[in-house]
Amino acid sequence: MTLSADRPVVLIAEELAPAALEVLADDFDVRHVDGTDRPKLLAALADAHAIIVRSATKVDAEAIAAGPRLKVVARAGVGLDNVEVPAATARGVMVVNAPTSNIVSAAEQAVALLLAVARHTASASTALKNGEWKRSKYTGVEIVGKTVGVVGLGRIGVLFAQRMAAFGTRLIAYDPYIQPARAAALGVRLVGLDELLRESDFISIHLPKTPETVGLIGAKELAQVKPGVRIVNAARGGLIDEQALADAIEEGRVGGAGIDVYAKEPCTSSPLFKFDNVVATPHLGASTNEAQDKAGLAVAKSVKLALQGEFVPDAVNVQAGGVVAEDVRPLLPLAEKLGQVFTAVAGGVAAAVTVEVSGEIVANDVSVLKLAATKGLFSAVVEDQVTYVNAPLLAGERGVELQLVTNAESVEHANLVTVRGALPDGQVVSVSGTYIAGPREAEKLTELDGFALELTAEGILLFFRYVDRPGVVGTVGSILGDAGVNIAAMQVARREAGGEALMTLTVDGTVAPDLLAKAAESIGATTASAVDLTQH
Repeated sequence: MTLSADRPVVLIAEELAPAALEVLADDFDVRHVDGTDRPKLLAALADAHAIIVRSATKVDAEAIAAGPRLKVVARAGVGLDNVEVPAATARGVMVVNAPTSNIVSAAEQAVALLLAVARHTASASTALKNGEWKRSKYTGVEIVGKTVGVVGLGRIGVLFAQRMAAFGTRLIAYDPYIQPARAAALGVRLVGLDELLRESDFISIHLPKTPETVGLIGAKELAQVKPGVRIVNAARGGLIDEQALADAIEEGRVGGAGIDVYAKEPCTSSPLFKFDNVVATPHLGASTNEAQDKAGLAVAKSVKLALQGEFVPDAVNVQAGGVVAEDVRPLLPLAEKLGQVFTAVAGGVAAAVTVEVSGEIVANDVSVLKLAATKGLFSAVVEDQVTYVNAPLLAGERGVELQLVTNAESVEHANLVTVRGALPDGQVVSVSGTYIAGPREAEKLTELDGFALELTAEGILLFFRYVDRPGVVGTVGSILGDAGVNIAAMQVARREAGGEALMTLTVDGTVAPDLLAKAAESIGATTASAVDLTQH
């Protein structure tokens, strides 16, 4: 297949699942490089619009600077230790990963470790392979009827709890960020950490690694545990003090442990490794074929969305948390276009901007619409590309205050988005629009500074303000026609006959600033502006 010169380049720096490559093949120029070969990596980045890595390729400030066209850095996995996120953010480069790709594999690994510890599976296997048949030495315990304590009821913790419920266990959990009703719906009783330590026959840790969770279970906590408890950590190293755990096993307070993660990795030496009742694995939580395939496929889809200008839910450096609801997604380009129109009409950057969202749509999280509008506000203001990543930074650098206001009521439209802002001289500018779903799907401009509009938000738009009088439309039409600019649509709005009027034109070609100024002067327009909504 012959590659088009204008196809965005996606650089694959490490092995990726075939299904992921298929997602990219039709729309992009997919190239491969050995990400561990630094000179080759930096050279290949010169043409790249996106790069996909796993854990071996280091994407630091130097690598990001080597890619002037770079828009996306994708890590086919959960962690981002090898990606310098602040450097990417400063350049407006989106960073994405695959946060849910390994959750099933990680939960299953925790279950596997718990079972192995309960039945001495690893040490019994080693002994038998060494010629020892010692059944009585490796007598284990049943899980049914036991109390299993889950530390952290996030996505993996929930999956682990669901699987342990099938063993006929009693489930308790410690998680200060989950509501008791949510835990109860899962069949889990929420308790404090101390109570969990005292009551549990088995404990499994499922927390992220943060300053608050590092060392959460140390010598003090292990002194409180139920004698003989078995502890599993397949989450993050450092959440449990390895030396304190080794001491507790040595003293017999802890009956065994299953450990997949360590404070420092790779780890080939630990005080835990000397115990037969410790099952230790080299961070295998995400090491399944399915998890690796899911990770590659997820980031390939994210790269495709990003390079097509769409919002990417899994972007880690975009200031809009959570998954964007399906009902909200169609309003993203509308909000961006409203930001573009606002800046064009305002003639510069506002001191403060409010994004107002009205209608039933606000039952969803609509914070991303403020982000989309911010992107539109600066698209014609700065030379560098404006993205969902750097738009908030641009606003902060220019001292623009941004806020979001929501209202469940919308009288005339099912949904309405308004961008309203105050300019440094005190003038207030506003522009509103709505998204129409269904067969007549469209983005419409409905208002500009109080003038009612019924205009499709697409193409190149011209706005003229002037005193209402006969002949104005013909004058502007003649000037544009003489310059070879075709008018596709036209609308005039006014508050009263002979008062201020707003003429809006949709034209088929770019209108040079001098031509716009000539048309404005010919009708005595107080303001004239143009905005290209094909560029967003």
